[in-house]
Amino acid sequence: MKGGRSKADAVGTDSKLKSKGARAGKRTAKPKAAKDPNKPKRPPSAFFVFMEEFRKQFKEAHPNNKSVATVGKAAGEKWKSMSEDEKAPFVERAEKRKSDYNKNMQDYNKQLADGVNAAEENESDKSKSEVNDEDDEEGSGEEDDD
Repeated sequence: MKGGRSKADAVGTDSKLKSKGARAGKRTAKPKAAKDPNKPKRPPSAFFVFMEEFRKQFKEAHPNNKSVATVGKAAGEKWKSMSEDEKAPFVERAEKRKSDYNKNMQDYNKQLADGVNAAEENESDKSKSEVNDEDDEEGSGEEDDD
């Protein structure tokens, strides 16, 4: 067999290509779980704590700037140029927020385990439907803009 591939080689590579091709274009997306509005938000990192303060300073210095990207780039450059001592107060605030978040998450998880959240959802659904019913009654005299 001069310069040619054997049938075994061809079959082996074809099966590899087929398996890669089947996965490449068709990824099965997992259905997203509904987000719980009562769940605590994750705490910001030290950089984002710094950004909160930096945005105010930058806006005062550059009141005509409307670009979010410019503010982000300037903050990133300043953050990189700061020493660890200069970053320390932001790191401390971020750690405090993280400990508060962990405490809130423990309370939240405890509530989920106790089933308190399910009872609140049932009550909130009732109140929503009552509000919607009232809106429907008030809006029945109005004309639709079709």
